[in-house]
Amino acid sequence: MSLLLTGIAELTTNDPTVSDSLAAQADSGDRLLGIIRDAAVVVSDAGLVEWVGRAADAPAADASRDLGGRAVIPGFVDSHTHLVFAGDRSAEFAARMTGTPYDGGGIRVSVEATRSATDADLLALVRGRVAEMRAQGTTTVEIKSGYGLTLEDEVRALRIARAVTPHTTFLGAHVVPPEYASDRAGYVDLVTGAMLDAVAPQGGPALAESIDVFCEPHSAHAFDGEESRAVLTAGRDRGLRLRVHGNQLGHGPGVRLACELGAASVDHCTYLSDADVEALVDARGTTVATLLPGVEFSTRSPYPDARRLIDAGVEVALASDCNPGTCYSSSMPFAIALAVREMGMTPAEALHAATAVSARSLGLDRRVAPGQPAELAVVDGPSHLHLSYRAGVPLVRALDL
Repeated sequence: MSLLLTGIAELTTNDPTVSDSLAAQADSGDRLLGIIRDAAVVVSDAGLVEWVGRAADAPAADASRDLGGRAVIPGFVDSHTHLVFAGDRSAEFAARMTGTPYDGGGIRVSVEATRSATDADLLALVRGRVAEMRAQGTTTVEIKSGYGLTLEDEVRALRIARAVTPHTTFLGAHVVPPEYASDRAGYVDLVTGAMLDAVAPQGGPALAESIDVFCEPHSAHAFDGEESRAVLTAGRDRGLRLRVHGNQLGHGPGVRLACELGAASVDHCTYLSDADVEALVDARGTTVATLLPGVEFSTRSPYPDARRLIDAGVEVALASDCNPGTCYSSSMPFAIALAVREMGMTPAEALHAATAVSARSLGLDRRVAPGQPAELAVVDGPSHLHLSYRAGVPLVRALDL
């Protein structure tokens, strides 16, 4: 049964040709987002968009729903999360607020708690976090492993993540676990050997669609450039897409390594040299720079300069990095508000980054257009501007059809 959605004061389609064809205001934000005002959408019984346009031109449908003058946007795509974990690190957050720097060591606390949790407990925790995200407008989520760091626990984490999303990432190279502290090479061999054999077997179905590495020479717990290269090339040889944690704690090789190897995304990008920015510009169309402003909020670190990247021509995405240590927030609206207030993005750029560009980093097309999945979110306000204008207010939710 088809459904006509009416009463849409403003529809973000992420299709830049729409605003021009409908002669909408010649505003750069309108063009970027493909804004249609006084809009309507028809959704098929298969959950696909059938028609998009002005409400006055809407075709008939089997049923209708009036959204009461609210804005509709594509559902947020949260392309960087660590949801499979147990335990609590709120004391670590409190310590950082009084000056203790972050160095990656707290990850081991989550590893211990996660290893001790049952499968049922972990799945319940993940489902609860995903429900929390949907209540804030997120309809697509990527989930990484990385709090197990044994073969069995990494496989378990990916199986649990797969129960809620197809967008799973193998992050065995999160940090070096305590039992390998004196044998880093041995742990890299485990990640690129037996672990990879288990999560992406030769010729068999993979538990992960991507592989990631925490490339951070400024942390004694993470991986340097050559270790990261070994992890990424091994994953690429198994057909996995590449993602990289890069340049979070200081200048380093992560961004340029990601661009060189054709990673889909390099995430954090807090400390960038001119050469890093040039590499990202050259990699446009392949490598997205995913910024995670909730991390800077939660660690008192400097915010990335999104304006510098966008003006240079870099594709910028936004994600939450929801995790127990450096950003225990599942809110994409919070990330958008921080990006606008602290990183030099316009509200339109931030929304586009949190939907269309974040989707591209996962190999997805996130537009409101005929034939596309009707993954929509409703804003309790007449415009997408309210996402950053009314920061901290629960205005947006995924639309259940």
